[in-house]
Amino acid sequence: MSARSKARKKALDVLYEAEARGVSAADVLDATTESAPQPLNPYTAELVWGVVEHADRIDDLLATYSLGWTLDRMPAVDRNLLRIGTYEILWGDDVPDAVAINEAVELARSLSTDESPTFVNGLLARILSVKPSLAL
Repeated sequence: MSARSKARKKALDVLYEAEARGVSAADVLDATTESAPQPLNPYTAELVWGVVEHADRIDDLLATYSLGWTLDRMPAVDRNLLRIGTYEILWGDDVPDAVAINEAVELARSLSTDESPTFVNGLLARILSVKPSLAL
């Protein structure tokens, strides 16, 4: 697993824990950074802060383009993977869009339901297809 893949996984862990505990992702990131035996990959913090900064817009887009699924109905892992993937597609200038989607799909494959990789791939592909028309 590449360093960026590990950073995405750690960012997912932080966002998932924050949501599950009902606390801010910043607090979980700080606690994770303090307790980590090694320094966290800076890309982990970039992803967490990016999702936090754009949370309302990301969730609005996911709700708009997710056919038949509300955010609340999505598995928490998928919801947070989609947030990370959407952030990377729309604001991650140094990550090719196909890589962002593939990484999210691979994490969904290893961490979520059997249907999740297809769902994550389809919704992120839809976000990518409307990217040119979005006012960011």
